[in-house]
Amino acid sequence: MSTRTLVRGGLVVTASDELHADVLIEDGRIAALAAHGSDAAARWTADRTLDATGRYVIPGGVDVHTHMELPFGGTSASDTFETGTRAAAWGGTTTLVDFAVQSVGHPLREGLDTWYAKADGNCAIDYAFHMIMSDVTPATLREMPLLVQEGVTSFKLFMAYPGVFYSDDGQILRAMQVAADTGGLIMMHAENGIAIDVLVEQALARGETDPRYHGEVRKALLEAEATHRAIQLARVAGSPLYVVHVSAEEAVAELAAARDKGLPVFGETCPQYLFLSTDNLAEPDFEGAKYVCSTPLRPKEHQAALWRGLRTNDLQVVSTDHCPFCFTGQKELGRGDFSKIPNGLPGVENRMDLLHQAVVDGHISRRRWIEIACATPARMFGLYPQKGTIAPGADADVVIYDPHATQVLSAETHHMNVDYSAYEGRTVTGRVETVLSRGELVVDQRTYVGRAGHGVFVPRSTCQYLN
Repeated sequence: MSTRTLVRGGLVVTASDELHADVLIEDGRIAALAAHGSDAAARWTADRTLDATGRYVIPGGVDVHTHMELPFGGTSASDTFETGTRAAAWGGTTTLVDFAVQSVGHPLREGLDTWYAKADGNCAIDYAFHMIMSDVTPATLREMPLLVQEGVTSFKLFMAYPGVFYSDDGQILRAMQVAADTGGLIMMHAENGIAIDVLVEQALARGETDPRYHGEVRKALLEAEATHRAIQLARVAGSPLYVVHVSAEEAVAELAAARDKGLPVFGETCPQYLFLSTDNLAEPDFEGAKYVCSTPLRPKEHQAALWRGLRTNDLQVVSTDHCPFCFTGQKELGRGDFSKIPNGLPGVENRMDLLHQAVVDGHISRRRWIEIACATPARMFGLYPQKGTIAPGADADVVIYDPHATQVLSAETHHMNVDYSAYEGRTVTGRVETVLSRGELVVDQRTYVGRAGHGVFVPRSTCQYLN
Protein backbone atom coordinates (compact mmCIF):
# COMPACT_ATOMS: atom_id res chain seq x y z
CA MET A 1 0.00 0.00 0.00
CA SER A 2 1.40 3.36 -1.03
CA THR A 3 0.95 6.02 1.66
CA ARG A 4 1.27 9.75 1.17
CA THR A 5 1.69 12.32 3.94
CA LEU A 6 1.67 16.07 3.41
CA VAL A 7 3.31 18.47 5.87
CA ARG A 8 1.80 21.86 5.17
CA GLY A 9 2.48 25.43 6.19
CA GLY A 10 5.81 25.23 8.02
CA LEU A 11 9.20 26.86 7.65
CA VAL A 12 11.53 24.14 6.36
CA VAL A 13 14.96 24.59 7.95
CA THR A 14 17.95 22.58 6.72
CA ALA A 15 21.69 23.16 7.03
CA SER A 16 21.68 25.08 3.75
CA ASP A 17 18.20 26.62 3.37
CA GLU A 18 15.18 28.12 5.05
CA LEU A 19 12.04 28.08 2.92
CA HIS A 20 8.30 28.30 3.44
CA ALA A 21 7.42 25.04 1.79
CA ASP A 22 5.06 22.09 1.91
CA VAL A 23 6.68 18.65 2.09
CA LEU A 24 5.24 15.60 0.33
CA ILE A 25 6.17 12.20 1.77
CA GLU A 26 5.59 8.99 -0.12
CA ASP A 27 6.46 5.43 0.93
CA GLY A 28 8.78 6.56 3.71
CA ARG A 29 10.78 9.05 1.64
CA ILE A 30 10.64 12.74 0.90
CA ALA A 31 8.98 12.91 -2.54
CA ALA A 32 8.96 16.66 -3.17
CA LEU A 33 8.98 20.16 -1.71
CA ALA A 34 6.98 23.06 -3.11
CA ALA A 35 6.43 26.65 -1.99
CA HIS A 36 3.30 27.37 0.05
CA GLY A 37 0.42 28.33 -2.18
CA SER A 38 2.20 27.28 -5.38
CA ASP A 39 0.31 25.46 -8.11
CA ALA A 40 2.40 22.33 -7.50
CA ALA A 41 1.58 22.25 -3.78
CA ALA A 42 -2.09 22.93 -4.43
CA ARG A 43 -2.34 19.84 -6.66
CA TRP A 44 -0.94 17.43 -4.05
CA THR A 45 -3.28 14.98 -2.38
CA ALA A 46 -2.40 12.82 0.61
CA ASP A 47 -3.78 10.17 2.96
CA ARG A 48 -2.74 12.33 5.91
CA THR A 49 -2.05 16.05 6.22
CA LEU A 50 -0.06 17.50 9.11
CA ASP A 51 -0.46 21.21 9.80
CA ALA A 52 2.89 22.86 10.53
CA THR A 53 1.68 26.47 10.45
CA GLY A 54 3.84 28.63 12.72
CA ARG A 55 6.25 25.73 13.20
CA TYR A 56 9.66 24.67 11.85
CA VAL A 57 9.88 21.54 9.74
CA ILE A 58 13.36 20.13 10.36
CA PRO A 59 15.24 16.91 9.65
CA GLY A 60 15.24 14.38 12.47
CA GLY A 61 18.31 14.73 14.66
CA VAL A 62 21.31 12.44 14.14
CA ASP A 63 23.06 11.64 17.44
CA VAL A 64 26.33 9.88 16.61
CA HIS A 65 27.51 9.22 20.18
CA THR A 66 25.31 7.14 22.50
CA HIS A 67 25.90 4.23 24.86
CA MET A 68 22.74 2.20 25.39
CA GLU A 69 23.11 -0.78 27.77
CA LEU A 70 26.86 -0.09 28.14
CA PRO A 71 28.54 -2.18 30.89
CA PHE A 72 30.80 0.15 32.90
CA GLY A 73 32.38 0.00 36.35
CA GLY A 74 30.43 -3.02 37.57
CA THR A 75 27.05 -1.74 36.38
CA SER A 76 25.31 -0.90 33.07
CA ALA A 77 23.85 2.22 31.48
CA SER A 78 20.22 2.42 32.57
CA ASP A 79 18.69 3.05 29.13
CA THR A 80 18.02 0.01 26.97
CA PHE A 81 17.78 0.32 23.22
CA GLU A 82 14.00 0.35 23.68
CA THR A 83 13.84 3.10 26.33
CA GLY A 84 16.75 5.09 24.89
CA THR A 85 15.45 5.24 21.32
CA ARG A 86 11.97 6.16 22.55
CA ALA A 87 13.45 9.04 24.57
CA ALA A 88 15.53 10.10 21.57
CA ALA A 89 12.37 10.28 19.45
CA TRP A 90 10.62 12.41 22.09
CA GLY A 91 13.57 14.81 21.75
CA GLY A 92 13.41 14.99 17.94
CA THR A 93 16.29 12.59 17.22
CA THR A 94 15.50 9.93 14.61
CA THR A 95 18.89 8.24 14.10
CA LEU A 96 21.43 7.04 16.67
CA VAL A 97 24.94 5.71 16.15
CA ASP A 98 25.74 3.65 19.23
CA PHE A 99 29.02 1.99 20.23
CA ALA A 100 29.47 -1.76 20.01
CA VAL A 101 32.21 -2.86 22.42
CA GLN A 102 34.98 -5.38 21.85
CA SER A 103 35.91 -7.24 25.04
CA VAL A 104 39.63 -7.73 25.67
CA GLY A 105 40.74 -11.09 24.29
CA HIS A 106 37.72 -11.41 22.02
CA PRO A 107 37.21 -10.58 18.33
CA LEU A 108 35.55 -7.38 17.09
CA ARG A 109 32.94 -9.58 15.41
CA GLU A 110 31.79 -11.01 18.73
CA GLY A 111 31.28 -7.55 20.23
CA LEU A 112 29.43 -6.31 17.16
CA ASP A 113 27.12 -9.33 17.13
CA THR A 114 26.33 -8.75 20.82
CA TRP A 115 25.21 -5.20 20.03
CA TYR A 116 23.20 -6.28 16.98
CA ALA A 117 21.33 -8.65 19.30
CA LYS A 118 20.71 -5.94 21.92
CA ALA A 119 19.22 -3.54 19.38
CA ASP A 120 17.42 -5.86 16.97
CA GLY A 121 13.64 -5.54 17.26
CA ASN A 122 13.86 -3.07 20.16
CA CYS A 123 14.44 0.33 18.56
CA ALA A 124 11.81 3.00 17.91
CA ILE A 125 14.12 4.83 15.47
CA ASP A 126 16.90 3.85 13.05
CA TYR A 127 20.36 3.07 14.34
CA ALA A 128 23.92 2.26 13.29
CA PHE A 129 27.10 1.25 15.10
CA HIS A 130 30.67 2.34 15.67
CA MET A 131 33.14 -0.26 16.98
CA ILE A 132 35.07 0.29 20.20
CA MET A 133 38.47 -1.41 19.89
CA SER A 134 39.62 -2.42 23.38
CA ASP A 135 42.30 -4.85 22.22
CA VAL A 136 44.31 -3.91 19.12
CA THR A 137 46.05 -7.08 17.91
CA PRO A 138 47.08 -8.41 14.48
CA ALA A 139 43.82 -10.40 14.44
CA THR A 140 41.57 -7.44 15.26
CA LEU A 141 43.39 -5.23 12.75
CA ARG A 142 42.52 -7.82 10.07
CA GLU A 143 38.85 -7.57 11.08
CA MET A 144 38.62 -3.80 10.50
CA PRO A 145 38.23 -3.91 6.68
CA LEU A 146 35.49 -6.54 7.02
CA LEU A 147 33.50 -4.26 9.34
CA VAL A 148 33.92 -1.32 6.95
CA GLN A 149 32.41 -3.46 4.17
CA GLU A 150 29.48 -4.24 6.49
CA GLY A 151 28.72 -0.57 7.06
CA VAL A 152 30.45 -0.20 10.43
CA THR A 153 32.95 2.36 9.18
CA SER A 154 34.30 4.01 12.36
CA PHE A 155 36.44 2.72 15.20
CA LYS A 156 36.82 4.26 18.63
CA LEU A 157 40.08 4.10 20.55
CA PHE A 158 40.81 5.27 24.09
CA MET A 159 43.90 7.04 25.39
CA ALA A 160 42.16 6.82 28.82
CA TYR A 161 40.99 4.01 31.13
CA PRO A 162 44.15 1.87 31.45
CA GLY A 163 43.23 -1.77 32.01
CA VAL A 164 39.77 -1.34 30.47
CA PHE A 165 39.66 0.35 27.05
CA TYR A 166 43.17 1.88 26.85
CA SER A 167 45.36 1.56 23.76
CA ASP A 168 49.02 2.63 23.71
CA ASP A 169 50.49 4.83 20.98
CA GLY A 170 51.76 1.86 18.99
CA GLN A 171 48.34 0.21 18.94
CA ILE A 172 46.71 3.50 18.00
CA LEU A 173 49.18 4.01 15.15
CA ARG A 174 48.54 0.53 13.75
CA ALA A 175 44.75 1.01 13.87
CA MET A 176 45.10 4.41 12.19
CA GLN A 177 47.22 2.86 9.42
CA VAL A 178 44.51 0.30 8.70
CA ALA A 179 41.84 3.02 8.78
CA ALA A 180 43.86 5.07 6.31
CA ASP A 181 43.97 2.08 3.93
CA THR A 182 40.29 1.13 4.25
CA GLY A 183 38.52 4.49 4.51
CA GLY A 184 37.60 3.94 8.17
CA LEU A 185 37.41 6.87 10.56
CA ILE A 186 39.25 6.71 13.90
CA MET A 187 37.34 8.28 16.80
CA MET A 188 39.49 9.17 19.77
CA HIS A 189 38.80 9.57 23.47
CA ALA A 190 41.70 11.95 24.01
CA GLU A 191 42.81 12.09 27.65
CA ASN A 192 46.16 10.98 29.03
CA GLY A 193 44.83 8.11 31.12
CA ILE A 194 48.25 7.01 32.43
CA ALA A 195 48.91 10.44 33.95
CA ILE A 196 45.31 10.81 35.16
CA ASP A 197 45.59 7.53 37.10
CA VAL A 198 48.59 8.92 38.97
CA LEU A 199 46.63 12.06 39.91
CA VAL A 200 43.62 9.95 40.98
CA GLU A 201 45.80 7.84 43.27
CA GLN A 202 47.39 10.94 44.79
CA ALA A 203 44.03 12.70 45.33
CA LEU A 204 42.51 9.68 47.07
CA ALA A 205 45.62 9.35 49.25
CA ARG A 206 45.05 12.97 50.38
CA GLY A 207 41.45 12.11 51.28
CA GLU A 208 40.03 14.05 48.32
CA THR A 209 37.12 11.72 47.56
CA ASP A 210 34.21 13.99 46.58
CA PRO A 211 32.82 14.11 43.01
CA ARG A 212 34.42 17.48 42.29
CA TYR A 213 37.87 15.89 42.38
CA HIS A 214 36.91 13.84 39.33
CA GLY A 215 37.11 17.09 37.37
CA GLU A 216 40.24 18.30 39.12
CA VAL A 217 42.37 15.22 38.34
CA ARG A 218 41.25 14.94 34.69
CA LYS A 219 43.08 18.12 33.80
CA ALA A 220 42.37 20.19 30.69
CA LEU A 221 46.09 20.07 29.85
CA LEU A 222 45.94 16.25 29.76
CA GLU A 223 43.01 16.45 27.33
CA ALA A 224 44.97 18.91 25.19
CA GLU A 225 48.15 16.81 25.34
CA ALA A 226 46.30 13.67 24.24
CA THR A 227 44.50 15.58 21.47
CA HIS A 228 47.86 16.87 20.20
CA ARG A 229 49.37 13.38 20.33
CA ALA A 230 46.40 11.82 18.53
CA ILE A 231 46.68 14.43 15.77
CA GLN A 232 50.40 13.75 15.27
CA LEU A 233 49.84 9.96 15.19
CA ALA A 234 47.10 10.46 12.60
CA ARG A 235 49.49 12.60 10.51
CA VAL A 236 52.11 9.86 10.64
CA ALA A 237 49.52 7.24 9.63
CA GLY A 238 47.93 9.42 6.93
CA SER A 239 44.61 8.88 8.68
CA PRO A 240 41.64 11.12 9.38
CA LEU A 241 40.77 11.72 13.04
CA TYR A 242 37.55 12.54 14.88
CA VAL A 243 38.02 13.61 18.51
CA VAL A 244 34.98 12.88 20.66
CA HIS A 245 33.48 14.95 23.53
CA VAL A 246 35.91 17.88 23.37
CA SER A 247 35.48 19.86 26.60
CA ALA A 248 38.52 22.12 27.06
CA GLU A 249 39.61 25.36 25.40
CA GLU A 250 43.17 24.00 25.07
CA ALA A 251 41.94 20.93 23.17
CA VAL A 252 39.91 23.13 20.79
CA ALA A 253 43.11 25.07 20.10
CA GLU A 254 44.89 21.84 19.10
CA LEU A 255 42.08 20.96 16.67
CA ALA A 256 42.03 24.48 15.23
CA ALA A 257 45.80 24.42 14.65
CA ALA A 258 45.54 21.07 12.85
CA ARG A 259 42.64 22.23 10.69
CA ASP A 260 44.53 25.43 9.84
CA LYS A 261 47.18 23.12 8.32
CA GLY A 262 44.45 21.52 6.20
CA LEU A 263 44.53 18.21 8.08
CA PRO A 264 41.45 15.93 8.06
CA VAL A 265 40.86 16.40 11.78
CA PHE A 266 37.37 16.83 13.23
CA GLY A 267 35.94 17.59 16.66
CA GLU A 268 32.72 16.92 18.56
CA THR A 269 31.41 18.51 21.71
CA CYS A 270 28.32 17.77 23.80
CA PRO A 271 25.55 19.84 25.43
CA GLN A 272 26.89 19.18 28.94
CA TYR A 273 30.10 21.06 28.14
CA LEU A 274 28.12 23.95 26.63
CA PHE A 275 25.56 24.28 29.44
CA LEU A 276 27.07 22.76 32.60
CA SER A 277 30.34 23.30 34.47
CA THR A 278 32.49 22.35 37.46
CA ASP A 279 29.93 24.28 39.56
CA ASN A 280 27.64 21.27 39.05
CA LEU A 281 30.37 18.78 40.01
CA ALA A 282 30.84 20.71 43.25
CA GLU A 283 27.17 20.48 44.30
CA PRO A 284 26.95 19.38 47.97
CA ASP A 285 25.74 16.09 49.49
CA PHE A 286 27.21 13.97 46.69
CA GLU A 287 24.80 15.60 44.18
CA GLY A 288 27.87 16.38 42.08
CA ALA A 289 28.07 12.65 41.22
CA LYS A 290 25.16 13.20 38.81
CA TYR A 291 27.54 15.22 36.62
CA VAL A 292 30.52 12.85 36.55
CA CYS A 293 31.45 12.08 32.96
CA SER A 294 34.70 11.87 31.01
CA THR A 295 36.00 14.14 29.64
CA PRO A 296 34.81 16.03 32.72
CA LEU A 297 32.84 19.23 33.00
CA ARG A 298 35.14 22.26 32.93
CA PRO A 299 35.06 25.70 34.56
CA LYS A 300 32.53 28.01 32.83
CA GLU A 301 35.29 29.96 31.05
CA HIS A 302 35.75 27.06 28.64
CA GLN A 303 32.23 27.42 27.25
CA ALA A 304 33.03 30.51 25.19
CA ALA A 305 35.80 28.63 23.34
CA LEU A 306 33.41 25.73 22.58
CA TRP A 307 30.72 28.05 21.20
CA ARG A 308 33.35 29.87 19.15
CA GLY A 309 34.64 26.54 17.83
CA LEU A 310 31.11 25.64 16.72
CA ARG A 311 30.72 28.97 14.93
CA THR A 312 34.12 28.80 13.20
CA ASN A 313 33.72 25.08 12.34
CA ASP A 314 36.75 24.02 14.36
CA LEU A 315 34.10 21.85 16.07
CA GLN A 316 31.64 20.30 13.64
CA VAL A 317 29.26 18.08 15.59
CA VAL A 318 27.25 18.16 18.83
CA SER A 319 26.41 14.68 20.13
CA THR A 320 25.26 13.66 23.59
CA ASP A 321 27.58 10.86 24.74
CA HIS A 322 24.32 9.67 26.34
CA CYS A 323 25.35 7.15 29.00
CA PRO A 324 22.88 7.32 31.89
CA PHE A 325 23.34 5.88 35.35
CA CYS A 326 20.73 6.34 38.07
CA PHE A 327 21.78 8.44 41.05
CA THR A 328 20.27 5.88 43.44
CA GLY A 329 22.17 2.63 43.36
CA GLN A 330 24.53 3.44 40.47
CA LYS A 331 26.18 6.85 40.90
CA GLU A 332 26.19 6.04 44.63
CA LEU A 333 28.74 3.28 44.01
CA GLY A 334 31.30 6.08 44.24
CA ARG A 335 30.39 7.44 47.67
CA GLY A 336 33.70 7.88 49.45
CA ASP A 337 35.73 7.34 46.23
CA PHE A 338 35.03 9.54 43.18
CA SER A 339 36.96 7.12 40.95
CA LYS A 340 34.19 4.53 41.44
CA ILE A 341 31.35 6.81 40.24
CA PRO A 342 30.10 5.44 36.88
CA ASN A 343 31.07 7.95 34.19
CA GLY A 344 28.20 9.26 32.10
CA LEU A 345 25.24 11.62 31.79
CA PRO A 346 21.73 11.31 30.36
CA GLY A 347 20.98 13.67 27.47
CA VAL A 348 19.70 11.99 24.30
CA GLU A 349 16.27 13.58 24.79
CA ASN A 350 17.58 17.11 25.47
CA ARG A 351 20.09 17.81 22.70
CA MET A 352 17.84 19.30 20.00
CA ASP A 353 16.03 21.53 22.52
CA LEU A 354 19.21 22.77 24.21
CA LEU A 355 20.73 23.62 20.82
CA HIS A 356 17.55 25.46 19.84
CA GLN A 357 17.96 27.42 23.06
CA ALA A 358 21.45 28.28 21.79
CA VAL A 359 19.77 29.76 18.68
CA VAL A 360 17.44 31.80 20.91
CA ASP A 361 20.46 32.94 22.96
CA GLY A 362 22.35 34.03 19.84
CA HIS A 363 25.21 31.51 20.01
CA ILE A 364 24.40 29.91 16.63
CA SER A 365 22.03 30.41 13.70
CA ARG A 366 19.02 28.23 12.90
CA ARG A 367 20.80 26.64 9.97
CA ARG A 368 23.91 25.99 12.06
CA TRP A 369 21.65 24.26 14.61
CA ILE A 370 20.54 21.82 11.94
CA GLU A 371 24.07 21.55 10.57
CA ILE A 372 25.72 20.49 13.85
CA ALA A 373 22.83 18.30 15.02
CA CYS A 374 21.63 16.65 11.79
CA ALA A 375 23.50 17.24 8.53
CA THR A 376 27.17 17.20 9.57
CA PRO A 377 26.87 14.12 11.83
CA ALA A 378 25.15 12.33 8.94
CA ARG A 379 27.91 13.34 6.50
CA MET A 380 30.70 12.60 8.98
CA PHE A 381 29.51 9.04 9.41
CA GLY A 382 28.32 8.14 5.92
CA LEU A 383 24.54 8.57 6.34
CA TYR A 384 23.89 11.63 4.15
CA PRO A 385 21.59 12.41 2.30
CA GLN A 386 19.52 9.43 3.47
CA LYS A 387 19.62 11.09 6.91
CA GLY A 388 20.20 14.66 8.09
CA THR A 389 18.25 16.70 5.54
CA ILE A 390 14.86 17.31 3.98
CA ALA A 391 15.30 16.78 0.24
CA PRO A 392 13.72 14.56 -2.42
CA GLY A 393 14.94 10.98 -1.95
CA ALA A 394 15.92 11.39 1.70
CA ASP A 395 14.30 9.23 4.36
CA ALA A 396 11.21 10.99 5.70
CA ASP A 397 12.71 11.55 9.15
CA VAL A 398 10.89 14.80 9.84
CA VAL A 399 10.24 16.84 12.99
CA ILE A 400 7.56 19.49 13.38
CA TYR A 401 9.10 21.84 15.94
CA ASP A 402 7.36 24.60 17.87
CA PRO A 403 9.97 27.36 18.30
CA HIS A 404 7.81 29.39 20.70
CA ALA A 405 6.66 26.80 23.24
CA THR A 406 8.54 26.84 26.53
CA GLN A 407 9.24 23.80 28.68
CA VAL A 408 10.99 23.05 31.94
CA LEU A 409 13.46 20.18 31.69
CA SER A 410 12.93 17.72 34.53
CA ALA A 411 13.23 14.08 35.50
CA GLU A 412 9.49 14.27 36.27
CA THR A 413 8.65 14.70 32.58
CA HIS A 414 11.53 13.20 30.61
CA HIS A 415 11.36 9.75 29.01
CA MET A 416 14.92 8.57 29.61
CA ASN A 417 15.16 5.63 32.02
CA VAL A 418 17.10 7.51 34.67
CA ASP A 419 16.09 9.05 38.00
CA TYR A 420 17.50 12.55 37.52
CA SER A 421 17.93 15.21 34.86
CA ALA A 422 21.28 16.90 34.31
CA TYR A 423 19.27 20.02 33.39
CA GLU A 424 16.67 19.87 36.20
CA GLY A 425 14.56 23.03 36.37
CA ARG A 426 16.08 24.67 33.28
CA THR A 427 13.52 26.51 31.12
CA VAL A 428 14.10 26.26 27.38
CA THR A 429 12.27 27.78 24.45
CA GLY A 430 11.27 25.34 21.71
CA ARG A 431 9.71 21.90 21.81
CA VAL A 432 9.22 18.91 19.57
CA GLU A 433 5.58 18.49 18.55
CA THR A 434 5.47 15.70 15.96
CA VAL A 435 8.12 13.21 14.79
CA LEU A 436 8.12 11.00 11.72
CA SER A 437 10.64 8.21 11.14
CA ARG A 438 10.69 7.00 7.53
CA GLY A 439 7.23 8.52 7.13
CA GLU A 440 5.73 6.75 10.16
CA LEU A 441 4.48 8.79 13.10
CA VAL A 442 6.50 8.18 16.26
CA VAL A 443 5.35 11.22 18.23
CA ASP A 444 2.01 12.75 17.17
CA GLN A 445 1.33 16.17 18.69
CA ARG A 446 3.08 15.28 21.94
CA THR A 447 1.64 11.75 22.10
CA TYR A 448 3.95 8.77 21.65
CA VAL A 449 2.63 6.44 18.96
CA GLY A 450 5.89 4.68 18.01
CA ARG A 451 6.82 1.07 18.54
CA ALA A 452 9.84 -1.03 19.35
CA GLY A 453 11.05 -2.70 16.18
CA HIS A 454 10.21 0.11 13.77
CA GLY A 455 13.85 1.24 13.85
CA VAL A 456 16.23 -0.67 11.58
CA PHE A 457 20.00 -1.01 11.34
CA VAL A 458 21.42 1.37 8.73
CA PRO A 459 24.78 0.41 7.17
CA ARG A 460 26.99 3.46 6.65
CA SER A 461 29.35 4.53 3.91
CA THR A 462 32.70 6.07 4.84
CA CYS A 463 33.19 9.66 6.03
CA GLN A 464 31.84 11.98 3.36
CA TYR A 465 34.28 14.78 4.18
CA LEU A 466 37.19 12.75 2.78
CA ASN A 467 35.96 12.13 -0.79
